[in-house]
Amino acid sequence: MTFRCLIVDDNPEFLAAARDLLRSEQVDVVGVASTGAEAVRMVGELRPDVTLVDVYLGPENGFDLALRLAGGEEEPRPVVIMISTYAEKDLADVIAASPAAGFLPKSELSAAAIHTVLRRTQPR
Repeated sequence: MTFRCLIVDDNPEFLAAARDLLRSEQVDVVGVASTGAEAVRMVGELRPDVTLVDVYLGPENGFDLALRLAGGEEEPRPVVIMISTYAEKDLADVIAASPAAGFLPKSELSAAAIHTVLRRTQPR
């Protein structure tokens, strides 16, 4: 299963590293964004299947962005996966309350990890 991916993070070094890593694993990274407004615009233009959203986007909140993307008019809506340097257990309550399909620690980011989250979102 191949997918189109947008990465949203306010750290330019992470954006470059994540883009390069995922592309080396044959993920079609269609774009990167460093702000929520840029991400919303790019989702509308690029129509990614998956959007990786950093929990902390500088002054912005990644969970607020996840809500905006989930409630947007774009169809089909991208699957949102939250990413962070923080551990999932530290964010479990807000992840569960969000429209995100899942969470990945940045240290475990890979095409295989994204596929695992995507498989959990597929209807049985």
